[in-house]
Amino acid sequence: MIKNKKIFITGGAGFIGSHLCQALLAENEITIYDSYRRNALKFLNLENHTNIRLINNDILNYDSLRSAIKSHDIVIHLAAIAGVSSYYESPLRTMEVNLLGTYYTLKASLENHIELFLNCSTSEVYGPFIFDADENGLTQQGPATVPRWSYSVSKLAAEHFSFAFNKESGIPIVSVRPFNIYGPGQIGEGAIQLFCRNVIKSEDLTVLGDGTQIRSWCFISDFVDAMLCCLSNEKALGQIFNIGNPAATVSILDLAKKIKEISHSDSEIKFKENKFTDVRLRIPSIEKAKKILGFKPCVDLEHGLKKTFDWYKEVQL
Repeated sequence: MIKNKKIFITGGAGFIGSHLCQALLAENEITIYDSYRRNALKFLNLENHTNIRLINNDILNYDSLRSAIKSHDIVIHLAAIAGVSSYYESPLRTMEVNLLGTYYTLKASLENHIELFLNCSTSEVYGPFIFDADENGLTQQGPATVPRWSYSVSKLAAEHFSFAFNKESGIPIVSVRPFNIYGPGQIGEGAIQLFCRNVIKSEDLTVLGDGTQIRSWCFISDFVDAMLCCLSNEKALGQIFNIGNPAATVSILDLAKKIKEISHSDSEIKFKENKFTDVRLRIPSIEKAKKILGFKPCVDLEHGLKKTFDWYKEVQL
């Protein structure tokens, strides 16, 4: 358990950040530093909690960032441009926020003698086709002419920045690579939330391409548990961890069918040409996280989808 710590979370207003705040705020003081491009805190009624301080600012504003990090013990770096459409709309902004934002946060953390820096990377660093992804294996990026890969390249370079700081300055680093996290409170992009929202509105479910793309889906509570383990386990220091749920692996088409079944929906599944470069297969190995962190996903896909659908039905976004 993490107790009596001052924790600084960049991007803390987002989907993952809001759930992480909820898990930490009872025993710690939390500062959220976010531009509020997306705000999931409102869904958990956290915006006015006495243990949370909110700072609305840009991760690229170094003077503000450095000042805000002062007197904190732990930095959790979640701030990033995410979502495939964003990479295509603004690959430059994607690179700036993900790469320079990480550098500035690391630099500010070093200047303020932070005890631990937890970096949130991405499974995208493994490229378009990966089975049983291993943290010690090769990463793979696509051509520089394809905007899709601006995200993965920037996040991988951010990992290199993190461990370069660790090597040369000794700042304690842990990095996690999440694999398709989903659940209540997710906003922005993501197949599960889009399917859920469509069936609630009795609209067609749009599957891009032929629907044979394969993903492993990890429920948000399992991911948060893994993050908490990274914060509290000294053996995690200096490590990279895949965090996902290989047992919850399914094609996009079958995912749409499952959500139709759970929701008892009459919505039709329609296929649409995918104009973006796609990832065909993405399944992690989580053996390292199991061995070192004791990580074990607890929420199976059907139960997670049911909880997620029920939340979207209640909130009616």
